[in-house]
Amino acid sequence: MSAATMRAAVLTAPGECSVQEVPAPVASAGEVVVDVERVGVCGTDVEFFTGEMAYLHEGHARFPMRLGHEWAGIVRAVGDGVDPAWRGRRVMGDTMLGCGRCRRCERGHQHVCADRQEVGIRGGRPGALAEQLAVPVTSLHELPGNVDPALGALVEPGGNALRAARAAALTPGDRVLILGPGTIGLLTAMFARATGAEVHLMGHTAASLAFARSLGFTAWTERELPDVAFDAVIDATNAAYLPARALDLVEPGGRVVCIGLAGSPSHIDTRTLALKDVTAVGVLSASPGLAATIAAYATGQVDPRPLVAATVGLDRVGAVLAGAPIAGAGPGPKVHIDPRSH
Repeated sequence: MSAATMRAAVLTAPGECSVQEVPAPVASAGEVVVDVERVGVCGTDVEFFTGEMAYLHEGHARFPMRLGHEWAGIVRAVGDGVDPAWRGRRVMGDTMLGCGRCRRCERGHQHVCADRQEVGIRGGRPGALAEQLAVPVTSLHELPGNVDPALGALVEPGGNALRAARAAALTPGDRVLILGPGTIGLLTAMFARATGAEVHLMGHTAASLAFARSLGFTAWTERELPDVAFDAVIDATNAAYLPARALDLVEPGGRVVCIGLAGSPSHIDTRTLALKDVTAVGVLSASPGLAATIAAYATGQVDPRPLVAATVGLDRVGAVLAGAPIAGAGPGPKVHIDPRSH
């Protein structure tokens, strides 16, 4: 009798992605197997597709690989040592899987563990662009009944955005500028608005700015940006020059938050940082913000569903990674994959 198989999107080289039959995962001790309901495609996945992702050049990842770290699904099977009550629960999972033994992990900072795996990204841990996924039970977060698969797959990017908004230390009446109206920028804007702050976004394409305005935000091109005081500036772009621009734009005593990553080094003048008495914060990973993000979605404090432009099947993953247009897609920046759809 042959082993069970499943369909998965496999990236075999830059620009080469296909749906293949691969062995279905088995729940090892401490792990669960999840039937994947929804997966978000993000900029990190695109960087792997183009071959630009730094992990490929640093030895942390290699082809062939299975992408997908923004996911939601239902637990199908549990391994030894896992409470059987997990079966049938809708969950999402932390991307960052620390070693569990080092000083960082012991302090709750597994998302910066030097020996971490990252689901669908680093260390050979297969991602969720497949019909099933195996992950440690310790990485799971149960989703309330009113958090559907689409919302569940938006928890991971939402956790990054929530942390960026919190790092800005906003209070009601503060004015914040968010650079980049992509998925993370818009999610950050939503969490910032929930604090009572006045939210502005800066972008460069008419379509992205129009979409940001349709969500109720004030949006500008860099040339149009008004000469007003910004108490915090959050960089959610991949432009190497914008961290320095953020430092120029922020008010003395304010905060600059960096959540975007450029493909080349960014440079800021630390003299400006000191003379303006600015706090600069870097954010990596949703891990510390996942539970709070789920709560914000469940209560309706933040509703990110308008960001999803389309939901397609596994057969379209390669086209989505290549940036091909999707017939009937909405104006949002995010595309979801439903692995159950054929």
